[in-house]
Amino acid sequence: MALVIVHNLMADVALRNFSQTYKALAESVNRLSSGLRVNNASDDAAGLAIRESLRADVAALAQGIRNANDAISMLQTFDGAAQVIDEKLIRMKELAEQAATGTYSSAQRLIMQSEFDQMRQEIDRIANATNFNDIYGLNSSVSIKIHFGPGNGSAEDFYYVLSKNLTASALGILTLNISSQAGAQSALTVLDSAITTKDTGRAQFGYMINRLENTVTNLMIERENYQAAESQISDADIASEMAALTRTQVLAQAGIAMLVQASNVPRLALALLAQG
Repeated sequence: MALVIVHNLMADVALRNFSQTYKALAESVNRLSSGLRVNNASDDAAGLAIRESLRADVAALAQGIRNANDAISMLQTFDGAAQVIDEKLIRMKELAEQAATGTYSSAQRLIMQSEFDQMRQEIDRIANATNFNDIYGLNSSVSIKIHFGPGNGSAEDFYYVLSKNLTASALGILTLNISSQAGAQSALTVLDSAITTKDTGRAQFGYMINRLENTVTNLMIERENYQAAESQISDADIASEMAALTRTQVLAQAGIAMLVQASNVPRLALALLAQG
């Protein structure tokens, strides 16, 4: 290479190498300070796209877990109220059994009928008043859609839970009368059917709660796997980045030193000129 003073090519080469080293140093500092390997689209365009998709799914799954847990709370609310209805039906059957025997007078059966009516009214009140976030689950039989997946596929992202109509009318106990022995005896059969209806509803709530709990467990595992995949793509390997940082720091120091030396090369030419 010729000794020239107009163009300092050695300094240009040293500056170019130092610029590349400085860029690598800045990237290492950025990754270490943020904890992320991918901070900008230019770091890894494909990786960034995959990461953002995974982050969206992770956020949706987190909300899906809350949705499923809310559904569990809703069904537990309905089941708790149905348990109280259960107690009222048992008391009604007890009263009907008492009135069905011939050892009580008509006046005594009327007293039993009064309590019987109070139990029936309380069943209606509970069925019509029980709600979860203004969703009434004991006064009609409807399907409630529980959405928990990040998509909208019927096979994997949602399913339906059912409410149960446990009003006095739906249970068939609205017009029961135990003020006579014959009426009380007839009421026993109807009450058996009502208790079976109530048991079916509670069993339905129970197995749906179990299913939702299993769904929550599966969603948590799925979310963990998504987060692991996101971490694999996005998170910085701290040990590797520290090694890279140390290397680029040494190169940066060497580059500055060589840039200073390259800047002194034209002085050699001037020294020759001074001796001419």
